[in-house]
Amino acid sequence: MKVLGVDPGLTRCGVGVVDGVAGRPLTMVGVGVVRTPADAEIAHRLVEIERGIDAWLDEYRPEYVAVERVFSQHNVRTVMGTAQASAVAMLCAARRGLPVALHTPSEVKAAVTGSGRADKAQVGAMVTRLLRLDAPPKPADAADALALAICHIWRAPAVNRLQQAHAAARRAAPATVPSSGPRRATPQKGTR
Repeated sequence: MKVLGVDPGLTRCGVGVVDGVAGRPLTMVGVGVVRTPADAEIAHRLVEIERGIDAWLDEYRPEYVAVERVFSQHNVRTVMGTAQASAVAMLCAARRGLPVALHTPSEVKAAVTGSGRADKAQVGAMVTRLLRLDAPPKPADAADALALAICHIWRAPAVNRLQQAHAAARRAAPATVPSSGPRRATPQKGTR
């Protein structure tokens, strides 16, 4: 399974491709950062991120895309930029028909280090060890992208089984008749 991990950000959007299966040694295929100038218009920055992610998808041809799930942060401006970059990554994948998985930062940290509260240095050290690299990828956004890909490879089998079970349950459930719209109460004789 080849996975492109995306650590979304407007100034630095980490990207990393990992190949492998759960329970076997993993291989880093590529790692980098899509950068945009902080003084550029937001629309132009999003176009640059789109071009960068599309280039990675063209070059590495992943089967899955794993994106960090954006959640509440203290700085609203930062969370908005992160969410916008995240949406661009999902859009690029969806255009190609690639499945997209969202993983929370604590989920990724727990998968890679064993602790959902690990710091960036611990994540970088474990990514280095798991992928048998000489040094942690720089900047930390690149290491985080690889950690996302690793997390997805390790968790995908369980997630796939769960999705298959839900799909089977939906198929087995009796079909329901769709309603023709909201029902109105009709007054009964003698109740007015």
